[in-house]
Amino acid sequence: MSTAAIPMNTCSPVPTHAIGEHAAAALAPTLKALADPLRLRMLSAIASDPRGESCVCDLAALADVSQPTVSHHLKVLRDVGMVTAERRGTWVWYRVATRLRPAVTALLESFAPVAVAPAPVEYRGLEDVDDALARLAGELAKAHPSLSADLVTVIVRESYTSLARSAHVTSDLLALTERFARQRLSDIARDRGAGVPQVLFVCVANAGRSQLAAAMLDREADGRVIARSAGSNPAADIHATVRPLLAEIAGADTDRFPKPLTDDAVRAADVVVTMGCGDVCPVIPGVRYEDWAVGDPALASEAGAIAIRDDIARRVSHLLDTLLPASDPGATA
Repeated sequence: MSTAAIPMNTCSPVPTHAIGEHAAAALAPTLKALADPLRLRMLSAIASDPRGESCVCDLAALADVSQPTVSHHLKVLRDVGMVTAERRGTWVWYRVATRLRPAVTALLESFAPVAVAPAPVEYRGLEDVDDALARLAGELAKAHPSLSADLVTVIVRESYTSLARSAHVTSDLLALTERFARQRLSDIARDRGAGVPQVLFVCVANAGRSQLAAAMLDREADGRVIARSAGSNPAADIHATVRPLLAEIAGADTDRFPKPLTDDAVRAADVVVTMGCGDVCPVIPGVRYEDWAVGDPALASEAGAIAIRDDIARRVSHLLDTLLPASDPGATA
């Protein structure tokens, strides 16, 4: 088609593609209500409370402000439908509105960490590492003779591209691809009816809660249970607040990095533990599912991240007790 045949307004924005006026008018008050640091912290506290709700007395501890100020901010969140309230005796309890829970989760666990983190560096395209991926696929095919070479090649390339979407350190991308591909191939080849139990921890970013839980289980189980972790929308890196906590648990364990959730990881697991993303995992017969309502350390204070770690530690200890028979001499008391 000649240039002359292209309408002059082709490059102009098309009004019909924009959000409608009615939808924009309905959305704006909610966004305005969220445009306050204390309200965002209140919403986060309510959403991450293990009880599923927060008392106004708990929320008042978030900042050194008067009770009327706390009530004002909570009223703003109520007026736009973000939270609901129920009075019980002296205190009022707040919950995230049921219909908005997915949106609040996306805001706090996907959008917020990315918005405050440095912009990722663009990664090199697949064509730059084609030969390296081919060599890696050949090596892994030899390590897994029960799997077809074509399947191994697909897994290697899928692993690279899925990690590259979020990775911001390209120098380690091939090494991370090898670790991720090895784990995926082991999951595919695993007989869930044999060997030690395997647990998969899943959260949104795989950069905080699920990483802490997997590291703790690795340490406590001492080889008697295999711990995996994954994310429904993996981050580029482990959250800064979580790195020192992981270092205390696992030391210099460079194998820990955010990984996307795969169906094969779920199929290989005996237990799948979700943390804020329970609807993303496929339901596989024979797999036991648990959902842990624990806080997200991504944007938490140092004290908050430590409290979340301790909460996860208690849950991991209880989970381990259910996986290891009491007669096992190495089982925890």
